[in-house]
Amino acid sequence: MSDDKPEQPANITESLFEAPPMAEQERMIEAILFATSAPQTKLQIENRMPHGSDVAEAMARLRKRYEGRGVNLVRVGDAWAFRTAADLGFLMQKEQVETRKLSRAAIETLAIIAYHQPVTRAEIEEIRGVSVSSGTIDMLMELDWIKLGRRRMTPGRPVTFVVTQLFLDHFGLENARDLPGVKELRDAGLLDNRPPPGALQIPSDDPDTAEEQDDMFG
Repeated sequence: MSDDKPEQPANITESLFEAPPMAEQERMIEAILFATSAPQTKLQIENRMPHGSDVAEAMARLRKRYEGRGVNLVRVGDAWAFRTAADLGFLMQKEQVETRKLSRAAIETLAIIAYHQPVTRAEIEEIRGVSVSSGTIDMLMELDWIKLGRRRMTPGRPVTFVVTQLFLDHFGLENARDLPGVKELRDAGLLDNRPPPGALQIPSDDPDTAEEQDDMFG
C-alpha cells in the first residue's frame, strides 16, 4: 500500500486565505464604520473582515483618503469612527438635542474622575472634601459618562472609576490625555459661565442642597 496522499492543488489552499485587494479592504472597512452606530475597535473590524486582511494598513489608507473631506475617520479611545469635520460642526447645530445640565456634585465628581482616573470613591471624597452620594455616581454611570475600572490591590480591593468611550467621543478625544479644558466643557453645554471647580466649599451632596449645587458655577 502506498502512503502517498493525493496532492491538493496549491491554488485551492492559497485561495482560502487570499485577502481581497487593499482597495477592496478599504471599501469594506468604510462600509462597516458607516453601518455601525458605535465606534469600532480594530479587533471588532478584523472579526468582520476576510481572513488575511491587513486592517491596520487599510485603515491608515482610509484615514488619509478622508483627510480634508466633510467627514473624517477619527480615533476614539481604542476605537474608530467617522465624524463630521471639526470646522463643519456648525452645520449640525440645528440637529443637536438639548444638552442636559449636571449638578455641581456631578460636575465635580466627573471632573475628578476624568483628571485623576483610575480613582476610588474614597479618593474622590478626599479631593472634594465631602462624601459622594450614591445617586451622583449612579447618575453618571447611567449616562454612560463613567464606568468601573480595575480594583485596587489594596486592603478591601476598592473599585476604581474611569471615564467611558462615550465621554471621549463626545469631546472628540483619542484618549484621556487630551481631556478638554473649561472652554470645551462650556461649549458642550456642561458648564455655564461660572467659577472653576474648587472655588467654593461644598457642604454635602444632600438632596436639600441640590438647588445650591446647580448654582455652583453661576
